[in-house]
This record gives sequence, structure tokens and C-alpha cells, in this order.
Amino acid sequence: MRRPRLFASLLAAMGLVLGGALVASPAQAANLVADPGFESGTVAPWSCESAEVVAAPTRSGTKALKSTASASSIGRCALTVPVQPSSAYTLSAWVQGSYVYVGATGANQTWTGSAASYTQLQTSFTTGATQTSVEIYVHGWYGQGDFFVDDVSLDGPPGDGGGEGGVPGTPGSARVTASSETSVTLAWDAVSDVDGYKVRRGTAVVADTTATIATVTGLSACTSYEFSVSAYNAEGSGTPASVSARTTGCADSGIADRALIGYLHSSFANGSGYIRMADVPSEWDIINLAFGEPTTPTSGDIRFSLCPASECPNVESKAEFIAAIGQKQAEGKKVLLSIGGQNGQVQLTTTAARDAFVSSVSAIIDEYGLDGLDVDLEGHSLYFNPGDTDFRNPTTPVIVNLISALKTLTASYGDDFVLTMAPETFFVQVGHQFYGGAGGGDNRTGSYLPVIHALRDDLDVLHVQDYNSGPVMGLDGQYHNMGGADFHIAMTDMIKAGFPVANTGHTFPGLREDQIAFGLPAAVSAGNGYTSPAHVHQALDCLTSGSNCGGYTLRGGPSPDLRGLMTWSINWDKYYGWEFMDSHRPYLDGL
Repeated sequence: MRRPRLFASLLAAMGLVLGGALVASPAQAANLVADPGFESGTVAPWSCESAEVVAAPTRSGTKALKSTASASSIGRCALTVPVQPSSAYTLSAWVQGSYVYVGATGANQTWTGSAASYTQLQTSFTTGATQTSVEIYVHGWYGQGDFFVDDVSLDGPPGDGGGEGGVPGTPGSARVTASSETSVTLAWDAVSDVDGYKVRRGTAVVADTTATIATVTGLSACTSYEFSVSAYNAEGSGTPASVSARTTGCADSGIADRALIGYLHSSFANGSGYIRMADVPSEWDIINLAFGEPTTPTSGDIRFSLCPASECPNVESKAEFIAAIGQKQAEGKKVLLSIGGQNGQVQLTTTAARDAFVSSVSAIIDEYGLDGLDVDLEGHSLYFNPGDTDFRNPTTPVIVNLISALKTLTASYGDDFVLTMAPETFFVQVGHQFYGGAGGGDNRTGSYLPVIHALRDDLDVLHVQDYNSGPVMGLDGQYHNMGGADFHIAMTDMIKAGFPVANTGHTFPGLREDQIAFGLPAAVSAGNGYTSPAHVHQALDCLTSGSNCGGYTLRGGPSPDLRGLMTWSINWDKYYGWEFMDSHRPYLDGL
């Protein structure tokens, strides 16, 4: 976040590691894919972003599927096929083109880097204990142009399709509608051909109802819980929907209900000019000091100092800086140390680095009298080792040690400690489609998810950087591009509603609405993805009240208690005449 830069191309990232298996011969068994060679001459029943059936090139027969991966689309085509629970399946397809993927949602995928002629891709998976359908898909990658698909095969025991005569489908839009210190109320969309719905916490059934709403009681205050909702009939239970809920009764961190959050260039100027702490306008509720950086990437030893006078001639003395922080706090503001940024790689590869991190961060917080910590790790700070596929139980040291360090800090300072995080979309929402530990592409995708999940009861605000990002697939199955209201709506809705994590079989539970904000560049020079105030307000209209959504349907429902907005940065906002502050402070106050 430190200096304007383009977000690393997802294409380049995905090209770093190629784990797809190229095979020489097809599996021979019952093919569950109707019209596997597209000989009918139509794309249906596949659902495609943009595709057609062509006469050449083909691998066999007279037809094949052609789709195009453009600058803003991967040309995805998907087909839902009935399957049997707890059964093994083999998926294969013949493909031609660059970076062509074949996979099953919630299971495995494989791909080829470049295939000038038809090459067969094959992957296998086992369905879940209650799974009755699977979505198979093919797609290319951004900007790689045309690709072709022929002779698709899904081998395994046939399913009955659910619905009439079969087990019911999955309840839609599972959500929290109310909560108290000891209970939460859950709701979901109805499913056809059901006898009832069961709500489970773990394996225990906590509600069995014919309605589409249930209240779970006997819970502890200020605690997060995960539930699943499944529909059932005489044939059995369908695939469950997951939902996370948190009871009320948490200690008040003192953050403004509608927070305007900004980064202050405290240790450098960055071309936008230095602002003394005392001169930061009162409109800013959380001021993140940019940045605390490590002595070496793996030391864990974080240092922070004010901008040198040679770079910032108007810099105040350390004593004046500390006194100004105290004055801001007396006015009800929060001042945090932000760790990382674009240049500050923090890799806690060892427990010694973890302990040095805790010790050095504590020393800075105590020395400057700060309110807490902002975690802004970018670049290669977080990544997964191969096989680290469960965000609920991570095994990679840099992630495990960071979680441990943050838990130690929050426990040490108590309820008044403020913890915020500022990940890029690559490390959060992109985990919906690609998860680094599961293999396939960049091992950093989704790497903030285990950290967010482990700290969800301590996290005050998550403000994902909705900028310096490539297109990201939302919960509507569409790709969203930064710079307009649509991107902020779709990305923030994912954080509220939660989402399946790539092919891991796990679902990331959404956060409480008061934990959620989203980040924007203050001006065109601050980062790619600048959004005009009108479009920001449209996004906030949609997210807080469900109105003015531009055709997008909120999967997580409206969030009237959405925390607010973050920007990079206060300095850039001043440089451009305070457009961000003057536009959004009044809007937030009016909510």
C-alpha cells in the first residue's frame, strides 16, 4: 500500500506453479455428461459467460466448444450433474489453448499451461456424505484468447438429480437475522420437496423445523458460532448451507459507529507531503501510522520511526508527535501502528521470530501510547506450504506464528486493544476461486483467510483494499472489476455472507457487519481503482439498506451497522483537496 503500483497480474501468478496432470488416455466408464462432444450444436445445458459450438478444430466428431478468455473474463462454462454421495468420480476433457482449466467446484481442478493441439486433462474427486450434485467447469485465463473443449467425461455412479423423487437441494442465502447475548436467529431460502430443515452446530442438531427460520438459544455472550442448515425428506438430507453468527455482549472498543479510517505517512513522505499528527483533521476516527517494518523479512523485529527531516522538513519532534497522539485519543480517536505495507515483508517463519514480533510491537505501542495494531501484510509475507488446505487449521509456519503473535498481543492488552486488518483482494476474496495451499497457481491466494478466521472474535475492523486488484469472481459467479460501485458491493458482500473456499470443501464464514469496512484510494495518484464519491455512496446505499444495488442481489443481506470506509491515504487526500474526507464524512454521519 506504500507507493502507487499495479497489483501483480493474476495470470503471471497462476503461471508460477503448474500442477495439472496431463494424461494420455481417457477413463473408460459410464459418462454422466450428456452430449460430451457438443454434437447437438448448442452450448446448452452448459452455462457459459460467452461461448459457442464450432465445427473446427475438433478432437473427435464434428463439433467442439469454443470460448474466449478476454482481458476481463476467463470464459467460464459450467454444468451441474447429479451424483451419488460418498462416491469416487473421474473428470476429464480434451482442451486446446493456453491456460485452460478443468475442475469441479468444491473439489479438484487441473490445467495446462499451453496446448497447441488437443490435450487431455483429468482429475478425480470423492463426493461428500450428503452431496447429490456437482458443478463441473472449464475456463481459460485472462487475456489468453480462444480455447476449445471436446469430449468431456465424468465417470462414476449416476445420481438421481435430487428434487422430486430424490433428496432436496441446498437452502439458499443462509443468514443471521437477529442476535442477543445468549441466542441467534437464522433464516434461509426455501427448498422444494422437503419435509423439514435441520440446523446443526457441529454434528449436534440444535433445531428441527418446517419453517425457514430458527432461533438457537443457550449460547455464550460475545462468541462466534458456526452452523449448517440442511433440508431433508424421506429420501435423505441434501447438502448443507453454512452460516456464521456471533452473539452480542462484547466489550466496546470505543471505535466510532461510522468510522472514517486513514493511513498517515508517518515514516516517509511518498510525494504527497508530510502531515503532522496534530494537523490531522478531526473527521478521521482511526489513524494508522504507516509503517512499522522489520529489520529483515524473517527477523520478526519490527521498528518504527518518524520520517527523517531530510525527507520531511516539517516533521515534528518525537515528543510533539506523542503529545499529539494523546490529544487525538482525548478526542475519541484511535491511533494504531500499521505493520507491513508494500515494502515491509514480515515472514514469521520461526517461533523466535514470532516472539520477537510480539516483543517489538509491544515496545512500540507502549513507547508511543498507541491503541492497537493494523495488519497490512502484502507481497510474500503470507503464503501456504503444499497441502495446507483447511483455513480453520492452518499448518504453514508464517501463518501459524502470525496467528499466535496476534492472539498474544490481544490477550495482553485486553478489551481496549484495537485490531484491524487491510489485506488485498488477492489474499481474501480470490480464495473463493483459488486457494494456495490446495495446489494450483500462486501459493499466496487466500492466505489471509486463516488469520481472519482465527482472530474473528478479536478483530475490530477488516477493511479489504478494493484497489490494485484484478477482476475477482463474486458470489454471483460473475467477475467484478474495480473502480465502480459494483466492485465494492460484490467484494463486501462476500465478507458479510461468507463463501466456499476454492476446491477445499470448506466454507469461510462471514463476519459481523460492524467488523466490515472497505478500502479505497483517496485519489487517482494513490492507487489503481479510484472510485468517484457518487459510486462509493451507491455502494454504501446497497450494502447498508439493500437499495440502489444496480441489479446485484446481496447474498448476505443489508448491513445497516457496516463500520465505514478506509483510504490510502490521509496524505493523498490532503494533496487532492480533501475530496475523500469532505465527501464521505457527511455521508457516513447521515447513515
